[in-house]
Amino acid sequence: MSESTEGAMTASVQARCEAKYAVETAIRHHRVPADEPSTSGGGDAAPTPMEGLAAALAGCTAITLRMYAERKGWELGTVKVDCRVFVAAAAPSGHRFERTVKISGKLGEDERRRLLEIADKTPVTKVVKAGNEVVTKLG
Repeated sequence: MSESTEGAMTASVQARCEAKYAVETAIRHHRVPADEPSTSGGGDAAPTPMEGLAAALAGCTAITLRMYAERKGWELGTVKVDCRVFVAAAAPSGHRFERTVKISGKLGEDERRRLLEIADKTPVTKVVKAGNEVVTKLG
């Protein structure tokens, strides 16, 4: 990634929408589709962008917990993260994220408590919790 006066770029994504709401997103050499459900006028051909955000939060949580456990020498077994998004008028963003982490490995209470703390420090968690500036330009 590159560096600018604003800091190091950590992601670069391009999205292309040619018909209705179906989108093809390019992330490095990966292609990730997005769409809206038929109830919202889309073709329901792919996850919604909000589901993509929830997937990013769940994926980042699982990866970060695995990385932390590897450094500590803990055997996690399978890590499952269920992430749900709710419309929540009382929340500053109008949405609330709920995560449930399940680990199949045998860990003590101290280790489990530490993993819960680490889950709140993952990169995507920090971005979602903080809210961030979005600068939009029309080219």
